[in-house]
Amino acid sequence: MPKFGKSRENPLHLMLLPSVVLVLIYSYLPMVGLFIAFQKFNPAHLFDSPWIGLDNFQYVYYLPGSMQILWNTLTISLFKIIGLIVVPVTFALLLNEVGKSLFKRTFQTLIYLPNFLSWIIMAGVLIDILSPSEGIVNNALGLLGIEPIFFLGDPGWFPVTMVVSDVWKGFGFGTVIYLAALTSIDPALYESARVDGAGRWKQTLHITLPGITPIIVLMSVLSLGNVLNAGFDQIFNLYSPQVYETGDIIDTFVYRLGIEQTQFSPATAVGLFKSVISFSLIALSYYLASKFADYRIF
Repeated sequence: MPKFGKSRENPLHLMLLPSVVLVLIYSYLPMVGLFIAFQKFNPAHLFDSPWIGLDNFQYVYYLPGSMQILWNTLTISLFKIIGLIVVPVTFALLLNEVGKSLFKRTFQTLIYLPNFLSWIIMAGVLIDILSPSEGIVNNALGLLGIEPIFFLGDPGWFPVTMVVSDVWKGFGFGTVIYLAALTSIDPALYESARVDGAGRWKQTLHITLPGITPIIVLMSVLSLGNVLNAGFDQIFNLYSPQVYETGDIIDTFVYRLGIEQTQFSPATAVGLFKSVISFSLIALSYYLASKFADYRIF
C-alpha cells in the first residue's frame, strides 16, 4: 500500500479541500449560533442573554398564518419534487427514441440552458413574459379570447407559477442524468425483446423503466430531504405581499422575521425546527429506499 505522502489520490484530496473549507465555514460554523433559539437574544448581550427554553417555538407557533406558511411550503415543495422527477424521466425517454444524434444533442442543450441561469435573471425574464399587460404569455391568451392572468399577483395562480417555472428551469439537468442512466442498459435486452415480439411501449415498460429505477429512487431520496426547501431564491425574487397567503414559505418567513423585523431568536427557532424535520425526512427516505428498492449508499 503506498504511503499517504505519495498517494495518487492526494491531488484529488487537495482539489476537494476548498469545498470542504467552504462547507465548514458556511454550513457548520453558523450552527454555533443555534443556542439563541432558546434565548431572548439581545445582540448587546451576546453571551449572557436570558434563557427562555422553548418559548420562541411557542411564540412562532401561535403567530397568525404560521400553519398556512408551513402548508404553502409543503405543497409547493412536493409538487416541485414530483414535477422534477416525472418531467425529466418523460423527456429522457422521448429523447432516447430520437435517432438523429444532432437533433438530440441540440434539443438536450436547449432544455439544459435555463439550469445555468440564476433566479435573479430568471425572475426578470418571468416578470417580462408573464406581465398581464405586455407579457408574451398573456398576449397569446388574448388571441384565444382569454382574459389576462396576473400570474405573479394572483394568490391562486402564484403557487402554480412557482412550480411550473421551477420545473422548466431545472428539468434539463434531470434529463441529462436519466439519459446517462439509459446508456447503462444492456442493448442485448432490447434485441431479445424485439425477437419476442415486444414493441417500443413494452420495451420501455419492461426494460427501460426498470433499468433506470435505481437512479429514480436515488433522485427521489435526495429530493425528499429538501421537502421544506420550497425555493427561497425563486420565491423571494418573485413574490409580493399580495400573494403571501399562498406564496409565503418558511425561508421567506424567516428572512422577514429575522432580517426585516430583527427577531433573531424566533427566526433561529424556525430554522432549527426546519433543519430537524429535514434531517428526519432524509433518514426516513433512506430507510424506505433501502427497504423497498434495495438502494444503499454504504
